[in-house]
Amino acid sequence: MSLPNLIQLVLFLVVVGVLVKPLGGYMQRCFNRDNTFLDPLLIPIEKAIYRLGGVDEKRQMNAREYSIAFLLFSFAGTLLLYGLLRFQPHFPYFDKSVFTQPITPDLAMNVAVSFATTSTWQPYSGEATVSYWTQLVGLAGQNFLAGAAGLAVGIAFIRGLAQGQQTDRLGNFWVDVVRSILWVLLPASLFGSLLLVAQGVPMNFLPYTKATTLEGTVQVIAQGPVAAIEFIKNLGTNGGGFFNANGAHPFENPNALTNFVEMLAIAVLPAALTNTFGRMVGNVRHGWVLFWAMTVLFVAGYFLTVSAEQRGNVAMIAAAHITSNVDAGQSGGNMEGKEARFGIGATALTSTVTSNCATGSTNAMPDSFTPLGGMIPLINMLLGEITFGGLGTGIYSIIMLVIIGLFVAGLMVGRTPQYLGRNLGASEMKIVMLYTLVSPAAILLLTALACDTQAGLAGLATNKGPHGFTEILFAYTSCFANNGQSFGGLNANLPFYNITTAIAMMMGRYALAIPALALAERFARQQRRPATLGTLPIDNLQFGILLLSAAIIVVGLGYLPALALGPLVEHLIQSN
Repeated sequence: MSLPNLIQLVLFLVVVGVLVKPLGGYMQRCFNRDNTFLDPLLIPIEKAIYRLGGVDEKRQMNAREYSIAFLLFSFAGTLLLYGLLRFQPHFPYFDKSVFTQPITPDLAMNVAVSFATTSTWQPYSGEATVSYWTQLVGLAGQNFLAGAAGLAVGIAFIRGLAQGQQTDRLGNFWVDVVRSILWVLLPASLFGSLLLVAQGVPMNFLPYTKATTLEGTVQVIAQGPVAAIEFIKNLGTNGGGFFNANGAHPFENPNALTNFVEMLAIAVLPAALTNTFGRMVGNVRHGWVLFWAMTVLFVAGYFLTVSAEQRGNVAMIAAAHITSNVDAGQSGGNMEGKEARFGIGATALTSTVTSNCATGSTNAMPDSFTPLGGMIPLINMLLGEITFGGLGTGIYSIIMLVIIGLFVAGLMVGRTPQYLGRNLGASEMKIVMLYTLVSPAAILLLTALACDTQAGLAGLATNKGPHGFTEILFAYTSCFANNGQSFGGLNANLPFYNITTAIAMMMGRYALAIPALALAERFARQQRRPATLGTLPIDNLQFGILLLSAAIIVVGLGYLPALALGPLVEHLIQSN
């Protein structure tokens, strides 16, 4: 690895690490309704929203009520966005001469589900399909609303584990959503969007520019309210691009500074939730162990991606009698599908952040990565959002893995496993196992269905064999992880994929959030027990190693055969 790449990685981790404590404390105060510096401005707005919506802010919900509110909120957002997409020709800023890709009913359904689940899976070209009005009101609106809903569920999960007395109350979904938007997402988005505008990201409503190239063809160039959408798509861990090229487009991501800032926007809040968790459950050291375990996995993924891309395809390089070494005349390695202004280092950082944090805001084409380089973001998503993860979803994903590790450790020493003073009994472990098995069941079954049907194989427009299999596996993994990035060689705008990827997105959102809330209620109902000499410490290096081991074992058991059929065998083929 080159020195500049190493400096960039260290600087990124330092900034994230420095912001974890203050932001974690701020979110704890915000959702505990303690004083914050924004209260004088926002509390009157908050109360007005409750009056208009008829919300009783003092009413607490159990897991069932919280889940129903979450589902109804998501369904309403999906339905409204579907209507907006279908009827966008009747809204402002629609020019039929430039929006050449029609929005069919199945595509509109897929996009509506995608943005309502924070997946922002995009089987369409943004600048050729969606108008400024739809982008700003529909898609950016869902970036705020769906991101806030995910954060609300994460906070409710933490509350259940943090309860000091026996109860089934997890908070009020409507209050948590309003506070997520007003106190967290909106202020950060305003600041971040202004910063992007200062760096040259467009923020206007100008008509598309039509320019004549040197070859005499006409090129249509979109501008629009890009800055208003760009920051919240990252902050809310959504990732849907204004442009088809997403973070590789110079209007979305013009330089190294914007790339760095946008990656921080993705990672900082999910990372800070480890500190919020530690504060709320009364064990800040445990929160830091979670953060450092995430960081170890993050660094490992980054180094593996950089190594694979910097080496390039050794067999092809040797056959061509060329060198891929870094020198003054070349960047070396595999630069296919990457932007020259970012290079391999910044591309690997972005790939690691986006694949770990459920935000598919890529600045390169993963389809052009080497087999091993493309396998790393796939594995990051298969880990299940445990490395920082999505906004809210990341914290309950890592805790589920913590519980698996503690349960296995308890079985090994013959003791009833405990976590945060609560026993991990049969009912708790059934919920955790259900949560764990949903992922391989959805991803592998849908991948098998696509590989075994003509409708699924019809999407392989470019590649067959192991690479084509990886494209399909990557697509369903990305959708289930509510990530949204794709390998790019798969033609996913087909009825088969619009329907099946929508199923994967809904399962990845709701079939995980609802068991998490149910588990939180189970914890809240239990009486907290004091730690004994037999209680496994959860705030030391030994526990961190146990957590990392559990992550590797769970992914290996579930997905190693699929990885062997795709990127691993492709690597072996290309190496010969």
